[in-house]
Parts: sequence; structure tokens; C-alpha cells
Amino acid sequence: MNVKDQVIAIVAEQALLEPSDVTLESSPEDLGIDSLGLVEAIFAIEEAFDISVPFNANDPSESDFDISSVAKIIAGIEKLIAEQVS
Repeated sequence: MNVKDQVIAIVAEQALLEPSDVTLESSPEDLGIDSLGLVEAIFAIEEAFDISVPFNANDPSESDFDISSVAKIIAGIEKLIAEQVS
């Protein structure tokens, strides 16, 4: 399973949706994910990819990690994975 599919599966699980219901353009709010669900999703992503996401749960707009859409979350994770490798 690639990064995109894994992230979509994790986000779908938090939203209590099927992965097919999650689009790259979906925001956490679109999917019905509240702040607690978002934090849980971030923890699950960190565990799945063995990375540390620079995410400020108290003020997501101040974070270096863009959570505005599923596509941006995937891009951020791919960047963190690439940084780990180098």
C-alpha cells in the first residue's frame, strides 16, 4: 500500500467512512473529522510511517504541516518521509 492509500485509509477510519468516500480535495471538516479526530489521525499517521508530524493541535493555522485537504496531508507526509531518508 502506498502513502496515499495508507493516509486515505487512516483518514477514512477516523471519519467512519469508506476509503472510497475520501477524495484528495476533502478537508477534515468535509469528512466530519473534529479536532480530536484529527489529532487521533495524526497519531495514527505518525505510527504508520514512523515519523513525527510538526502539528500544533491547538492552532493548526500556525503549524508547518498543512492539514487543509487530504492531498496536502499526503504531500506533507511524503516530504517528511523523504527528509528522513536523506
